[in-house]
Amino acid sequence: MVNHDSFSDRVFDIVNKLCMLFCTIIVVYPVIYIVSSSFSSSSAIISGRVWFFPVEPNLQAYSAVLRNKQVASGYMNSIFYTAGGTCISVFLTIAAAYPLSRKIFIGRRFFTSMFVFTMLFSGGLIPTYFVVRNMHMIDTRWAIVLPNALSVWNLMVTLTFFKTSLSEELFEAAELEGASDLRILWSVVLPLSQAIIAVIALYYAIGIWNSYFDALIYLKTSSKFPLQIILRNILISNQMDLSMGGDLVAMARRQGMADVMKYALIVVSSAPLLLIYPFVQKFFIKGVMLGSIKG
Repeated sequence: MVNHDSFSDRVFDIVNKLCMLFCTIIVVYPVIYIVSSSFSSSSAIISGRVWFFPVEPNLQAYSAVLRNKQVASGYMNSIFYTAGGTCISVFLTIAAAYPLSRKIFIGRRFFTSMFVFTMLFSGGLIPTYFVVRNMHMIDTRWAIVLPNALSVWNLMVTLTFFKTSLSEELFEAAELEGASDLRILWSVVLPLSQAIIAVIALYYAIGIWNSYFDALIYLKTSSKFPLQIILRNILISNQMDLSMGGDLVAMARRQGMADVMKYALIVVSSAPLLLIYPFVQKFFIKGVMLGSIKG
């Protein structure tokens, strides 16, 4: 028996696909425009001729960006902060989520409530700054990776995974074999939790890589600035007021070159995450779907 869709189902399907296509265009087109502009000439940017494909393609902007010593330093700092901060954050998240997921842990409801409380109420910027200052972390690399090392949201996601995906019988069997809690965590929990670990690691990495506010507040030495601060400084320093007079043609040309360099720098700063995502995509999709199907 052939099941034919009704007219209303076909209309809904068409409308749904059109809406998804529209949303995809809204999300994808800015990326295409930035990439195309980064490969275009400054005159094409000034005249507004870049819409979809690069106009008068060249690598001048990328050459200027890669020769910039501040960009190279910021790139290395961002890689260090992202790699080190992600490792610390994932370690703290798992170390907190595992005991809170065990029913035998006395006081787990109290500690879980305290963690959730911090999601609703925080000390604020000024008390946090005083804490960082009193711990002598101002203008140190620790100020970037430690103050926000533990995300309570990621902790709750990991905790939920441990409680719903790892049965208590599994822990009991390991305990009967004489395994300690550390042994259970290392040999049982971590191998079965690769999906959630990949998800929270990606969340932490993206957050640290794109973060600039902590560096703006806590860092004073330019050699420690992450790439996002360098990008912010370039975006601010290249803002020109064409109403100030002078050679407007030359100023417009410099502004066009500055815009091309900004587009190139945006592409360069986004490239690492775009390259990493395909390798963790399968874990990311699996982790996002955790708990969506019961039974």
